[in-house]
Amino acid sequence: MVNKPAGANRQDEVDPASLGRIKQLRMAAGLVNRTNRWALPLCGLAVVGVIAVFVVVGLITGLVAFLTPLGVLLGLTAGMILFGRYAQSAQDVVHRAVGKPGVVLVGEGSPSRLPSLLAAEKKRVSRVAHDVPIYDFQVGDEEGQVPIRRLQRKLMRLPRNLKGPAVAELNYRLRALPANLQAPKGPMPKTGRMPKPPRPRFR
Repeated sequence: MVNKPAGANRQDEVDPASLGRIKQLRMAAGLVNRTNRWALPLCGLAVVGVIAVFVVVGLITGLVAFLTPLGVLLGLTAGMILFGRYAQSAQDVVHRAVGKPGVVLVGEGSPSRLPSLLAAEKKRVSRVAHDVPIYDFQVGDEEGQVPIRRLQRKLMRLPRNLKGPAVAELNYRLRALPANLQAPKGPMPKTGRMPKPPRPRFR
């Protein structure tokens, strides 16, 4: 049996940690792109803009060989900082659901930023919800938050304040609101999904 030289298969080896980081970056990029379609182009423009400034200054001063690598480094840094801020804001999301209890807002993200997001969305919804009850919850394990495993139970215990036609009418009014990227309509987290109300029948 012929022994393979040491390192013969190194080109086929893949670092699992690097794969994990790449996957995380892809997931973050996808989340940022869904939240704000201009975010990734702006990050790219930041990188190119910083590099271009350093190259131009280098051509003018005759220090292009020194300033170009510095511009590339600072440009990538600026792009990553901007991307990090977009990614951080994209993880702060308020889900909105409508059912017999009324309007339910469920926030996911930083405990320090969610209260202001929930308050802003509650104010926005109240413009068309009028006297309809609006409930808000924060999902998480911090103080004052609801663990995701207990969210379903919380939602099921809410009082039934509306009937079928009223739910349909409220949905219609809420759809007329301007789009809000921080408060996507539709389902809440899968483990805390609010039961769908029966479709009203009109005669």
